[in-house]
Amino acid sequence: MRASIFQKIIISSGLLLGFALFAGISNVEAEEDLIGADEYRISCMSCHGVGGKGDGAMAKFLTIKPTDLTSLAKNNGGQYPGIKAGTYPFLRIFQIIDGRTVVSGHGERPMPVWGNRYQIRDLGPAGTHEREVRARILELVYYIQSIQVN
Repeated sequence: MRASIFQKIIISSGLLLGFALFAGISNVEAEEDLIGADEYRISCMSCHGVGGKGDGAMAKFLTIKPTDLTSLAKNNGGQYPGIKAGTYPFLRIFQIIDGRTVVSGHGERPMPVWGNRYQIRDLGPAGTHEREVRARILELVYYIQSIQVN
């Protein structure tokens, strides 16, 4: 009798653990899908719009029309070093966001329109802030890559 109850407990525990792991993985995958979207919403959506087409709420007030971020790969003619025509210019987008490549519509580098969210400063333990900023930039670059259309 005890072996039977013990076996039932083991099986039940295994099923619960399996379900918990499955549910946890699903939540992580869903969260990963939203991470870059949150960065986009915080820093880009007001000008580039919900879908990235350049039609955000602030677009009508800007002298320079925001870029359609969904067509960066399609419109890439391969001019950027080492990138084939028609591919997503990942490194170039990263460098635009981190300030190494200047885009006139984003303002002066010391005070870009998104404030200091993507500026690396010496705060806290060595390298901590830099890693956080680079992680935000990567999330945003990957999100923009995910909205590319052919």
